[in-house]
Amino acid sequence: MLASRIGSFEGLRVADLFAGSGALGLEALSRGAAHCVFVERDRAAVAAIRANIAALGADAEVIVGSADQTRLPKSIDLAFLDPPYGSGLAAQALANLHLQAGGWASVETKRGETVAAEGFAVQAVRAYGKASITLLRRDT
Repeated sequence: MLASRIGSFEGLRVADLFAGSGALGLEALSRGAAHCVFVERDRAAVAAIRANIAALGADAEVIVGSADQTRLPKSIDLAFLDPPYGSGLAAQALANLHLQAGGWASVETKRGETVAAEGFAVQAVRAYGKASITLLRRDT
């Protein structure tokens, strides 16, 4: 769904918030993203993300903390958010996200949970089992 809308990941600056294993950000890097910022607070997950970044030889940084409170660089083109289901943290994190005008955010939530944030337009919503993916675009 995302690749068909944005096209190439080539040169994009990406954020993987509530990163967990960092799989989404690492996938973007493997597809040509220029840089990725991973935000995660679990120490074991942070160690795994750092090891995978080193193995990939990618341009990335890891911020240890909470994605709903972290201010990110102003040059993000694409953000992945996978907050704990039912937490309402997606809206808080989107409010703190400095996504470029026209940039994209992909938010995973519990199926049926809605995602809305000021300055973003919902482009698509897809349900997959117990999860839902909402694709948002930053207003220009």
